[in-house]
Amino acid sequence: MSTDRLAGETPSGQEAAPGTAEARTPDDAAGPGGAAAPESAAAPEGAAAPEGAAAPEGAAAPEGAAAPGEEATGREEGAEAAGAEAAASGEEPGAEASGEATGTPSAGAETAAPASGAAAAAGGAAKGTPASGSAKATADALAAAVRAVESGERSAASFFNDAPRPARPAAPATQPAKATPQGGPQAGPTGPGPEVTRQRTAQQTGGPARPDGPEGGATGPAAAPATTGPAPAPRPAVRALPGVEGVRQVLAAGGAPATLAEQTAEVLGERAAEALGEDPWLLLGVPGVRPEQADGFARALLGPACGPGDERRAQALVGWLLEQAALAGHSALEAAALRAALAQRSVPDPDDALQAAIADGAVLVFQDAIDEPGGRARPATEDDEEEQPVRVLLGLDRFAMAEESVADGLARLLNTFEAVAEPTQDTSSAEAGEATAGGEATAETTADGEAQVTDGDTAGESSAATAPAPAADAPTDDDTTPHPARPSAAAWEAVAAAAPSPSAAELIRAAAHSGLVAHTGAEAARAEPASLIAAARSLGLRAFGAAHTENGRRRLAAHLTDSAPETTATDSPDPATAAVTVSGLLSGREGPGRDADGALALDLLVVLDAPQLDLETAALLVESLTDGTRLVLSGDPGVLWSAGPGRLFADLLAARFCPQVASRTPDFGPIGELVSGIGIGELSQVEAPGKEVVIVPVRDAGEAVHRTVQLVADSVPRAFGVPADHTQVITVGHGGAAGTRALNAALKERLNPGPGRFGGFDPGDRVAYTPAPGRTVPGTVTGADASGLHLDCDGSAVVVPREQVGTGAVRHGWALTAHQAAGTRWPAAVVVLPGDATGGLTRAWVYTAFSRGEQHLSVVQGADQALARAVAEVPVKERTTRLRSLLQQSVQSGEEPTAAD
Repeated sequence: MSTDRLAGETPSGQEAAPGTAEARTPDDAAGPGGAAAPESAAAPEGAAAPEGAAAPEGAAAPEGAAAPGEEATGREEGAEAAGAEAAASGEEPGAEASGEATGTPSAGAETAAPASGAAAAAGGAAKGTPASGSAKATADALAAAVRAVESGERSAASFFNDAPRPARPAAPATQPAKATPQGGPQAGPTGPGPEVTRQRTAQQTGGPARPDGPEGGATGPAAAPATTGPAPAPRPAVRALPGVEGVRQVLAAGGAPATLAEQTAEVLGERAAEALGEDPWLLLGVPGVRPEQADGFARALLGPACGPGDERRAQALVGWLLEQAALAGHSALEAAALRAALAQRSVPDPDDALQAAIADGAVLVFQDAIDEPGGRARPATEDDEEEQPVRVLLGLDRFAMAEESVADGLARLLNTFEAVAEPTQDTSSAEAGEATAGGEATAETTADGEAQVTDGDTAGESSAATAPAPAADAPTDDDTTPHPARPSAAAWEAVAAAAPSPSAAELIRAAAHSGLVAHTGAEAARAEPASLIAAARSLGLRAFGAAHTENGRRRLAAHLTDSAPETTATDSPDPATAAVTVSGLLSGREGPGRDADGALALDLLVVLDAPQLDLETAALLVESLTDGTRLVLSGDPGVLWSAGPGRLFADLLAARFCPQVASRTPDFGPIGELVSGIGIGELSQVEAPGKEVVIVPVRDAGEAVHRTVQLVADSVPRAFGVPADHTQVITVGHGGAAGTRALNAALKERLNPGPGRFGGFDPGDRVAYTPAPGRTVPGTVTGADASGLHLDCDGSAVVVPREQVGTGAVRHGWALTAHQAAGTRWPAAVVVLPGDATGGLTRAWVYTAFSRGEQHLSVVQGADQALARAVAEVPVKERTTRLRSLLQQSVQSGEEPTAAD
């Protein structure tokens, strides 16, 4: 590894880098986990109010706009898996530190010793008022049950069996009353359809406790906490017009920007204006709105009647905190963490808020076994003789059902897989003996040697018994339905023996005998799934490979072309057509399409870049596979997890749910050697005679920006012949003095200066387009017209509508975050590590960023020893998920003897 300057480099000058006026760091301007803040920092990266929009009265207004879904696609890398801190702190990733409380407990940590169930119940009952004493008592009893489970005083199963649904208190006088829903709570998850092979109950698997109640009850009006003294006079209600105009009218009455009207109407539905007038805190459901803004909006509408103890506010905060946790990668949160976050947001009784959310069905409750030292985590079951420790998790319905769907779908693929046919042998004599022993038919031989069947068998039946049985997959004359190919074990073994490497042969054999296989390996190991796809297609199977990005699809296509047999006929389809993207496969733009039943028309699917699969995409993908389809999930376990919630690939590996094949093919060269060492926690110098790896030390963020521009524009093109548009800059976050915004501003000024006449963009600008949360598509601006901004994305023409450009779906792309860069590789990469961004570094981040360059890697190093510490001591920022426990429960259910046994 070289620390020398490349040929022709000059020392950095004293000029300030463009866009570095605000020298805040990702740590200073972020929520927990070191997430860097957006420029405005008033709204999370997930989506934001439009530029220039005024904030609601009493709330901090955003200075600028952020891209919708940006937090998912390339949010501040410090908040990539910001653990439970993001929700426990009550701050969304990317929020400014100014004015926000800090030093909050992590989501996985208890903030205080839980009180006993009896004491908590007694204390809660004492708070009741005559008007809502019964409802208060039941809510307090439910809160006490949660504490008792967490402290071990009660079993987790008893929580679900005994927890009553509290009656809904009457609505405030200023709000229209709602009828109290009837019926008690229902325990147990809302599982998938009848094809699911695993039957679970809430007591057995930690399924959600789903009380009966009106849909959307959590967002309806709710009673405010009882207050002493005369109630303040409410402000007159705003009589809203129908449709978006009505929403705009209510927003104006509350001092909120009218530009939020379309988003609000989309989120809240047809009665958006009426619902928002009744419950102003519903505004928190609009992406980009923060609690301070919603509080100001509510004060403007409700006047003195508005207070921090309003139940509507508490319910909205519960949902908002869980949504912010999902942005940090969590599919659920521990009850203690959620209580602490609510308390920090000035909710006077967090327990009541949680119980009301549970009773309304806005939040689901799960129990999850705690990992035992030296053993695997196992889900709680009511049959355990010894009570095992569990944790109570709370989550939103959409993520809970996605995890359930993924677990059920993977179990279905395993259980419905039919083993390959073994080679047939001449065993007629043995079969005759078995038939006699079984008593099904007795064959006697006559004097002339003809067989005579006794025991009532007929000549026709004897003929059928002695005739060779047709192959299981052989179609009959009357059957016009296409049948999938069923290669024999000998055929699979033949293609495995011809595999180009031992690891590829092992993967082929594993896929031949299992409906689900996990394959791990680095970049060089991508040739092994390609060998599997080529082998399966040679056997007549409909095999395809899906990558996370278009760049990944092209790399897979190159491997498929190399793996194709040389004897392939000239009229055979191009093997590269078997390479698709996950989004293209699901949408039908790429791949085989779907059959009459709506399932993907394929026999084997290999998903590369599996760590980038979020829960909802994975659920949709698994549900699209018919019974008996082979699924291979392949990826590098060292890279960052998905931008969306969950850690599917890591949970699948940890659960040991299916056969696993670990590649033994290493990545060669100085970059491969460096990255391989990082993967095991070692940051060591490597020999780079051709300057494949160069370290560029810098003193501060301004120098880091200057040297980055110099490397991209001059040094790398001159020394390696890699043009600037093929060199990718990767940094820790969007904000800060050396974040993507500052770097992109400096790189645009040097490489493609212009006025930004098309919504801040000029033809020739490199951009990052976010068509959906979790997906970043690199492209180049080619022009603009009334239809929108025209891009060239990897050779495909894309038009981004004007409204999406205005909300930040497109941003400059010379510099990306590591999450945005995951799944893509460039000829050269420049990784920027400013000293103010060390809080966002982890081993997974460094591994991902350093492995993006194919030929050259430059590291602008301003983190000093923090880089080595992150590689050695901070493997990854953990996420709270349930998938591992659900998969292990499926394995245990399959091993349990049935009643018939």
